[in-house]
Amino acid sequence: MADIVLTTLNARYAHAAFGLRYLLANLGALQQRTRLLEFDIHHRPLDVVEAILAENPKIVGIGVYIWNTTLATAVVAELKRLRPEVLVVLGGPEVSYETDQQEICRLADYVITGEADLAFADLCGQLLEGGRPEQRVIAAPLPDFSQLVLPYDFYDDRDVAHRVIYVEASRGCPFSCEFCLSSLDIPVRNVPLERFLPAMQRLLERGVRRFKFVDRTFNLDVKIGGAIMEFFLQRQRPGLFLHFEMIPDRLPQELRQIICRFPPGMLQFEVGIQTFNAEVSARISRRQDEQRLCDNLRYLRQNTGVHVHADLIAALPGEDLASFAAGFDRLVGLGPQEIQVGLLKRLRGTPIVRHDQAWGMVYSPNPPYEVLQTKTIDFRTMQELRRFARYWDLVANSGNFVRTTPRLWAAGSPFFGFLRFSQWLFGRIGTSHGIALARLAELVFEFLVEELGQNAGELAGVIWEDYQRGRRSDRPAFLLKHLPGQAMKIQRRTPSGSMPKRQLRRLS
Repeated sequence: MADIVLTTLNARYAHAAFGLRYLLANLGALQQRTRLLEFDIHHRPLDVVEAILAENPKIVGIGVYIWNTTLATAVVAELKRLRPEVLVVLGGPEVSYETDQQEICRLADYVITGEADLAFADLCGQLLEGGRPEQRVIAAPLPDFSQLVLPYDFYDDRDVAHRVIYVEASRGCPFSCEFCLSSLDIPVRNVPLERFLPAMQRLLERGVRRFKFVDRTFNLDVKIGGAIMEFFLQRQRPGLFLHFEMIPDRLPQELRQIICRFPPGMLQFEVGIQTFNAEVSARISRRQDEQRLCDNLRYLRQNTGVHVHADLIAALPGEDLASFAAGFDRLVGLGPQEIQVGLLKRLRGTPIVRHDQAWGMVYSPNPPYEVLQTKTIDFRTMQELRRFARYWDLVANSGNFVRTTPRLWAAGSPFFGFLRFSQWLFGRIGTSHGIALARLAELVFEFLVEELGQNAGELAGVIWEDYQRGRRSDRPAFLLKHLPGQAMKIQRRTPSGSMPKRQLRRLS
């Protein structure tokens, strides 16, 4: 039984609710009266409500995000229907803006906007003492890290064994890209290293091997970023994996010297390219030195073992298909292991909406609020881009077709070559989900042989080599007639610790 329940619906079980752990860490004496309950978006709302009410709480705090807002609304509605006396407090980025337009905010008793680490504890203290603040929407003052208790001791043994461990060395962003919530005048604040590094040491001693840094600009302060990398470099062990989100045009020599000392596969950098169209960048207030960006990506691919995950956004205001294709091809030429193609989303509170009229921006009113059409990209083409992104993830990003993927465009445009494959594939199967790997491999083979006229025998060998990267023991039937038995001998590979599967397959 608990007076306070902290809960949310994560995108999947492997994700841990980092924000809730910050709230719990900063509840002070109220921690003993609090229970953390985590669910994921595959749970039914009524089952979530049942588990919450089993604790007989007085206050329920719910983290609301773009991926769970629909289900969270249903949970709040049922909670208030069954136990109207239970006080529901909302927080999270999805309810921090446009609160007056959201049903979930209308249903709740209180909404805390912004970083609620301290404000939630203050509100709970008042409510449990019988106070009722008149203001339903509470704007949380921006906390400094000197005020906060760090949350890392609130990852339990199950989290350590089975979940992604999120950490942060800083909050905020100095840039003003209009599609991003971090552009909203949120200053950068760093966790003091004398507090942060001992917390990381404790996680290492407990067996954590995969750290995902959620900092938006990890390499903004080169001295701090370098110190953290050096810390982990000196403590490297089998299976250690570090994910950082990096500013792509900021990689000075002092960082390069540290990065190149890491063994292959230990580092993953997520770099937000977003667009190579200078006019579009200026339109959305994005500052980026393209020459430095390209030099840095080349350096990472040619001189380090970093796994590079690069992001591009399709359908930014004023960008047409030809412009996006040119940027995509340019990025492919720089060689990142993964390119995440995302359609523009209209996140609540972001100033990207100022372009709606001039550029005919039409967004879905439902999460994740993706763009449906623009003045320069019609709805049908947008649907093709959406499928392109999904198939690219399944084929090119997955690590299952490392040698096969470039054959889809041969010496031509990677974008238009893969778009042709994407259009053919959708015409062939009519879906972009639920495709078994063996079936996908067969479809790739069929396209390359029948549509592009590639040699079946040679191609079969390439696909078989790729297929084994996942350490599979089955032999796809469609390859048997093209490869002799000896050629399809299964190669046994030694597992490489707890590195993510996509990265492992690229190192095979």
